[in-house]
Amino acid sequence: MRAMSAAGDRFSQAEAMARENPELAVAVALAVLIAVATVVVVLRSRRTPGVRFRRLLADEDEITVLMHPNPDPDAMSAAVGVASLADQVDVEATVQYPGQIRHQENRAFRTVLDLELEPIEHVSDLAAESVVLVDHNEPRGFAGADGVLPMAVVDHHPGDGAGGSFTDVRTDYGATASVVAEYFQDNDAVPVPPDKHASETASALTLSTDTATGLLYGILADTKHLTVGASEPDFAAAAYLYPGVDQDRLDRIANPAVDAEVLEVKARAIAGRRIEGSFGVADVGGVNNVDAIPQAADELIQLEGVSAVVVIGERDGTVHLSGRSRDDRVHMGNAIAAVLDDVDNGNGGGHSRMGGGTIQPEVDPTGEEETETVDRDALADGLFRAMAGDV
Repeated sequence: MRAMSAAGDRFSQAEAMARENPELAVAVALAVLIAVATVVVVLRSRRTPGVRFRRLLADEDEITVLMHPNPDPDAMSAAVGVASLADQVDVEATVQYPGQIRHQENRAFRTVLDLELEPIEHVSDLAAESVVLVDHNEPRGFAGADGVLPMAVVDHHPGDGAGGSFTDVRTDYGATASVVAEYFQDNDAVPVPPDKHASETASALTLSTDTATGLLYGILADTKHLTVGASEPDFAAAAYLYPGVDQDRLDRIANPAVDAEVLEVKARAIAGRRIEGSFGVADVGGVNNVDAIPQAADELIQLEGVSAVVVIGERDGTVHLSGRSRDDRVHMGNAIAAVLDDVDNGNGGGHSRMGGGTIQPEVDPTGEEETETVDRDALADGLFRAMAGDV
């Protein structure tokens, strides 16, 4: 009672002071409002990217999760992860991609995990207006791509692309799959072990065995089993995913049958390689499977005395380049980009250890002039100069 009386007295005194000094009362009220607003802003700023991303998804009815052309395990796993998170907040998600899935590892990844992925050729093929880009930050690879304004971007590659409502590009991460794994962890999602059902976790959000297995393989694939380009968050993400991983399916993805053409292209790259110092360039000529080109680059970089390589190949008039570097002096993405910047219809880039690019053919719409071919010897000379730092 005494305490209530004392509180009443203080309230009466404050009320009397407010009547006598209205300006002071207003100032105090404004100060309180500012303090409250500051606390709200601070709390919002402390929300993790994963929580903000989930809330963004929850505001949509349906989304398209768009991968880069010819998606690899990192892109596929990140896209499926985003789709799974969307599904758990009652949002319809369709995973789409331009190009093809031809690399035997990529085909095995899709088949073993039974992924539902839709190919697109034109912007009109997009399943929803709200687009989330994963593992790239600028739409490309299909007609009308330049007109797509993504709602969100989740990536680990350098670039200038951004989402209209959300952008999370972490170039210090080895894989986009690590970023998406963190999103599940940010939302307290529980990985579901292969021998259990999601209902046994008693968790509002879960990470299915399929998604956990895919995300872990995405991390392993993009970091060469956590040995190249991996950062601490990649290891942390792998540890978080581990309880939900199906190791039998992981092994089936990692050890698919090798396409005969891939072996042939590797052999052509090794036999026809041109070496200058510790740098190598190999032109493997025409290929049916463009995924054989980066696999040939992976093979060449293992040769003793070779520290940086680029493999060149051609399919349907388009020249494809894939480079690898284990030389601290050679930023492969920058080297390829520097060379292709000076080539008509050339486009390239990538990371310090891994890069790639394409040169599209010059086509005369009237059909009156012959298509100009790329001088591959001059291209190789330029790549050697770029790797040597002469750009």
